[in-house]
Order: sequence, then C-alpha cells, then structure tokens
Amino acid sequence: MTSAIVVGSGPNGLAAAVVLARAGVEVTVLEAADTVGGGLRSGELTVPGLVHDHCSAFHPVAAASPFLRGLDLESLGLAWCAPAVDCAHPLDDGSAGVLYRSIGDTAAGLGADGGRWRRLFGALTTDLDELLADITQPVLRVPRHPVLTGRFGVLAMTPATWLGRLWRGPAAKALWAGVAAHALHRLDRPMTSAVGLMILAAGHQHGWVVARGGSQAIADALVADVVAHGGRVETGRRVRSAGELGPHDLLMLDVSPSIAADILGDRLPPRVARAYRGFRHGPGAFKVDFAVEQGVPWRSAPAQQAGTVHLGGDLREVVSVEHEVHHGRMPDRPFVLVGQQYLADPSRSVGDVHPVWAYAHVPHGYTGDATEAIMAQIERFAPGLRERVVAMAVRSTTDMSTHNANYVGGDILGGASTPRQLFFRPRFGPNPYFTGVPGAYLCSASTPPGAGAHGMGGANAATRALAAL
Repeated sequence: MTSAIVVGSGPNGLAAAVVLARAGVEVTVLEAADTVGGGLRSGELTVPGLVHDHCSAFHPVAAASPFLRGLDLESLGLAWCAPAVDCAHPLDDGSAGVLYRSIGDTAAGLGADGGRWRRLFGALTTDLDELLADITQPVLRVPRHPVLTGRFGVLAMTPATWLGRLWRGPAAKALWAGVAAHALHRLDRPMTSAVGLMILAAGHQHGWVVARGGSQAIADALVADVVAHGGRVETGRRVRSAGELGPHDLLMLDVSPSIAADILGDRLPPRVARAYRGFRHGPGAFKVDFAVEQGVPWRSAPAQQAGTVHLGGDLREVVSVEHEVHHGRMPDRPFVLVGQQYLADPSRSVGDVHPVWAYAHVPHGYTGDATEAIMAQIERFAPGLRERVVAMAVRSTTDMSTHNANYVGGDILGGASTPRQLFFRPRFGPNPYFTGVPGAYLCSASTPPGAGAHGMGGANAATRALAAL
C-alpha cells in the first residue's frame, strides 16, 4: 500500500492529506505543535470562554475554494457565519467605505462611485467559479477559460494605486486600498491589485464569513475527513530531517521553503536548494487580542456591525504606511486590521465581553512593541476603547515565528508578494510543488496560489504527487 507522510497540519497540509487519504494512500500527518491547524488555530487567549482566532480569521476565499466546496465538511461540523456588514473602512470625518456581500448594497453606499464598483465586481463575481478554477493553479499551464483569466490578469497586474483611480470619492478609494493592503506589499507596484480583486470577488459571492466556534473548526473538519478515510494525525512531532522519518512513498511538506531545505538536506538538488534558501519573505504582523466589554465604541455606525474593520485613513495614507513598512521603517500609525468575529458568531463571547482580534502591518523581523500603536490607531476611530478593555494578549512579530515556524520574520503570508513570487513561487517551473527529490513535494502557502485557508496549495501538490505515482 502506498504511504505518505505530511509534515505540518495547516490548511494546505490537511488538504494534501485529505486528497491522498481519499485516493487510498496510507497517510500520517505530523504536527510540531500540540494542536492541529497551523494558521487556523483558535482558543482562549484573554479570559475564560472567549474564543480568539490565532491568525486566519475571515474566509471569503475558503468559502469559494474549489477544493473545500468539493468536500462535505458541513457534515463534519463546519458552519459558515456572516456578519451584517462584511467590512468597514472608517475615515477621520466619521464617514466610511462599507462593504456588503451584496454588490448592489455596496454600490448604493458608494454614491457616484457605485456604478463602477458594480460593473467591475459584478463581472468578476458572476464568473467566479470558472475564474478560481484557473487562478488557483500554477501560472505555467493552459487555462480552461483563457478569455476570462486573461481579463482578470490584466486587472490583477496593475498596481493597486492605478486601480484606485477608478473611483473619485474618498470612501470607495479607502475601501479598495484597505482590501488591497492584504497583499502586505507596496501598493504602487505591479500585481498588487491581484489579492484585493480575488478577496472582493469571493466576498461578494460568499460573504466575509467566519467558522462557527473559531477557525479551528475548519482544521478539525479536515482532520475528521482524513481520519474517516483511514489517515492519522500525530501532534507534538517536530520533524527536523527526512532521515528521522520511517519508510514512505510520498513526503508532503507544509512548511516554508527554508524549512523544507533543512528537512531534505543534501538530497535537495543544488538549483532547488538555492531557490528555497533565496526565497523572499515579506513584512511581518504584530497581533493584539482584546477582551472588550460592550464591544468597540466605533464612531462610524457601519463599523459597529462590521466583521472586519480596516484602519489606515484614506488611500494616500494607506499607500504611504505600506511603503514605509516595505522599506523596514515602522510607521507611527500603522495599517491595522480589526476582527469582530463575534458579530457573526456570538458563541465566541461571554455575556457582554467580546473577543476583538487585531494586528498591524510591521517591518519584516520587527523587534519593537507595536501594542500602543495599535491601541492608538483603534482609538483614533473609536475613542474610549481603553476604558472597555478588560484583558488583552500580545503576540509580537518575534513571537509569530515562535508560535509558527513558517511565519519567518513574522510573515504570515508565506512569502513576499513581489510580482515574481506571485507568478512563480517558490521557484520557476511547470510543477512548483515538486522539490526535485523523488516523492517529495512542497505544499505550503509558499506555493501557488498562496496564503489562505482555501487548501488549494495542498490539494494541487497532492494531485500532482498522485499523478507522478
């Protein structure tokens, strides 16, 4: 019987395990931490009973994932929950750019800019399933829908600042800038529209949903699927070298390229080793989780109902601070993402005390303390927050890579969003998952199509591993 070892139980490692186990392969997943899930982990971080997501929190792309949608994870306990407002981007004058699942409602709130928003995202959303079938695969292949994919590609290749010129008003410009900033890269560079376009199209199709009970529920459902098909999962098993593993036919590595190079050692072809060692990581994240009595006192009414709130001022300010972070300088007022998952999933709260998730974009390997900067940025749009905070938990940029070794320098996206790495990650080639070592494949967020809870990197790698057999 064919056997496989999967190193790492993030969404991609578990996706690879699901594909292999369903194909009749004997699968063993090895996870270094005591809990499965990688970036999907959730738990109590502040006060007993409050559920906080450790990293990945909102899942529009996971809900749209061709792989996840092909599984019956709902029967294994996964349920998606949506807030009344998907995302709000408040401005200093009290107004806000507001994103709803409905394109019509979003367009209506953007006034004169609504028509262009409707036309752009209406077309992308209508053909989303066909589009995702192509853009979640490696670039060096013949697309199934070349016209559709080519049209998306033209938009995706533009700098986010260029696409921002489509809109005239500050609310629409800011809303776009905040979503585009998920790329964690300079927004005036090519390809920085790609991530924002994909997130917005998926959100308009499925909503910026959360998993009931925490993102951990996604990992738990995938584990249940693996076990149901004969696989097993072992936690507390850190793998440092392939030599310490037992006999196996396939090795799937849900790790960063540098860790893969360490595990495979001298077996790795020199050209692949150079690519893995030279793989570039992007800016970091600094995270603070709050327990907030009565919730965050936002001045903006839509922000009070929004699952996600982007804090960075207008488009010009967002572009400026992302530029600073990219060049290794910590801005006084960083771009901050705030998650209010409890609005969609009240089971995460305890009475009138709610879990609030927040992180700032900071330079790669940042060693300072951004706690006060995050607090001040939230209070800029929600005066009085401090009086409502009953507890908080800080995970610094340095702690990020300790918590999850794949977050090199605090990079939670698995690699810098440079044009080269968006096209060819972790290296140039028709099969970017293959390591050059027979039977060994890289399947982490550092492979196409990149970061997220969609599991497509793992599913793609496992499909190619099975074909090679």
